[in-house]
Amino acid sequence: MDEHKLGYKGNGVLQELEILTINAKAEQEVILSKILEKNRAAEYLNKFMNGSIDISAFKSQVPVVTYDVVQPYISRIAAGERSSILCGEQIVELLRSSGTSRGEPRLMPSISEDLYRRTYLYSLIMPIMNKYIQDLDEGKAMYLLFVKAETLTNAGIPVRSVLTSYYKSPQFLQRKHDLYNSYTSPDEVILCPDSQQSMYCQLLCGLVERRNVVRLGAVFASAFLRSISFLEKHWCDLVTDIRTGQINSNITNTTCRLAMESFLAQPNPEVADEIEVICSSKSWKGVLCRLWPNVKYIEAVLTGTMAQYIPMLEFYSDGRIPLVCTMYASSESYFGVNLRPLCSPKDVSYTILPNMAYFEFVPLEDGLKSVQDDEVVENDKLVSLVDVKVGCYYELVVTTFAGLYRYRVGDVLQVTGFYNRAPQFKFICRRNVILSVDSDKTNEEDLHGSVSRAKKILENRNHLLLEYTSCTDTSTVPGHYVLFWEIKYTSEGTAPCAPLDAQLLESCCIAVEESLDYVYRRCRARDKSVGPLEIRLVEAGTFDALMDLLVRQGSSINQYKTPRCIESGPSLKLLNSKAIASFFSPRDPEWTV
Repeated sequence: MDEHKLGYKGNGVLQELEILTINAKAEQEVILSKILEKNRAAEYLNKFMNGSIDISAFKSQVPVVTYDVVQPYISRIAAGERSSILCGEQIVELLRSSGTSRGEPRLMPSISEDLYRRTYLYSLIMPIMNKYIQDLDEGKAMYLLFVKAETLTNAGIPVRSVLTSYYKSPQFLQRKHDLYNSYTSPDEVILCPDSQQSMYCQLLCGLVERRNVVRLGAVFASAFLRSISFLEKHWCDLVTDIRTGQINSNITNTTCRLAMESFLAQPNPEVADEIEVICSSKSWKGVLCRLWPNVKYIEAVLTGTMAQYIPMLEFYSDGRIPLVCTMYASSESYFGVNLRPLCSPKDVSYTILPNMAYFEFVPLEDGLKSVQDDEVVENDKLVSLVDVKVGCYYELVVTTFAGLYRYRVGDVLQVTGFYNRAPQFKFICRRNVILSVDSDKTNEEDLHGSVSRAKKILENRNHLLLEYTSCTDTSTVPGHYVLFWEIKYTSEGTAPCAPLDAQLLESCCIAVEESLDYVYRRCRARDKSVGPLEIRLVEAGTFDALMDLLVRQGSSINQYKTPRCIESGPSLKLLNSKAIASFFSPRDPEWTV
C-alpha cells in the first residue's frame, strides 16, 4: 500500500480495513521487510544485521530492548549527529512520551511518514462511529483538545507530545473539509499554549454552539472532567461573555482573543439565560444532558487507569450519554481501533492494525506478572501478531519505521478475540504502574523511594512510619494521590508523645512529591492535572486489620505483603473508616528539568 495514500477519508477506509485484517500476516511481513530495507544502513540495526534484510535474521539476532538501551542513540540524534543512527530517514521531531526513565521524559524518534499512519487511523474513527450512530455529520463536536509547550534540542529538532504534533499538522488543520470533523472551537483556540485560556475559550465556544453539538469529548477522561470542574468555577464569567458579546479580559493571548472576538460577534442574551438557569442548579447531576441536549456520545480514553473516571462521567451525564473509546495509541506508535464503540467501557477491545508497525508480544506466563526492565527477554519467546492466543496476557513489543526495534512499550494486554486475522486486545495496565491520575505513571519502586525519603522527617521527630499503602482519589477534580500512614511514637522513657502537627505532615507531603518523577511533578505544578498529594493518618492497628481482612479473603498469611496500592472495595473502605486526620501538600513541587 502506498504510504502517502494513508491519509484519505471516507467509508473507503472500512473496505481497506477489511483487506488489512484479512491479510494481517502478509501485511506484517511486508511492513517488517520495508522497515529493514529502509533502515538497513542505520548504525543500530546494522550492528546486529550487518546490512541483511532477512526477516529470520532479524528475529534471531536483534534483541528485545527497553528505553535504557535506545536512549543513548536518541541523545546523539538530539545533539545533532547527521549519520543514520536509528533509521535511514531524517528524524523530524522527538515525541515526548508520558513514560519516564529515571524521572526524565522519554523521547521517541519520529519521521515525516509517521504522520500519514496516524492520519490513517484517525480517518477510520468517524466511518466506524457512523455505522452505529446516524447524522453525526449534521452537528459539531465540542472536543476539548490542548497542546503542550514544545522545545528545541540544541540541534534544532522539535521536542513535543504526539498530540501537539498532530494538532499542528496540515492534516488536522485541514479537517474543516470533512463534515464529520467540524469542531466548535477555532484552531487558534485549540493551539493556544496557555491551557487555562484555551479551556475557557473552548468551553465558551461549546456553550454558544450548545444546540449544534452532537459529540463531546477529550483525549483522556481526566482532561474532560477537569474541564467540567473548570466550568463549575467559571460559568458565571462565561455567561457574562455570551450575554454581552465581549470576551473576558483574562484572555490575553492575542491570537486566541482575536479569534474569540470574531466568534462571539454579537450579544446573545437568550443563550446566556438558558445556560445560567442550568448552571445555577443545586445539583450538577446530568448537567451535560441539559447544556448539550443533542449530544449522542462522549468520547475519551476510558480504559486502564482512566476507568476510575467512569462514575464521575456517569454522574454528569446521568448515565444517559454513551461513553465511547475509539482508539489505542502511544508516542511510540499508533496501534488500533475499537470496532464496537458503543460497548461498555469495561468491555473495550482494540483491533490492532497491521499496517501501523511490526508487532510482537512477550507472553506473560504467570498471569499478569510482567517481565521487569532488567530481565532479558529471549528472542525465541516472542509471539507474532497473528499467533497470539485468546485469553492470554502479553506485553506489547514494536518495531517502527522511525527506528525502534523490538522495543518494549510497557503495555500489558489481554487477547479477547480476532477480527478476521487481526487480534483484538483489552488494555489491562502499564507495566509496574500502581498510581496514575493523568499522564503520570508511578510504579511501586518509585513510590517506595519517595516515602522512604519522607519518613526520615518523621524519624527526626521521634516518630516511626509503621506501614503505608496508597490509592488514587478521583472524587476530586483533578484527582490526587492518597497515602495511608500508620505512625508510632518512638521516644524512650517517660517523655510525652510529641504531637503530629500539620506542619510536620505537610513537610512529609512535600518530600514525597519532590521525590516523584518529572511527569508527576509537571502534572502537579504546570499542567494542574493532578491535585496536591494527601496523607491520611490511620489509627493504631489499622494495617493489622487490613491483613486480617485480606487473609479472610484468601491471601496466604505466610506470603502476605501489604499491598502498596488499594484500588477499591472492602480494603479501601476499611482504611477510610480508620482515618483520623488528613494533610495535603501546601505547595507545588519543583518540576523543571
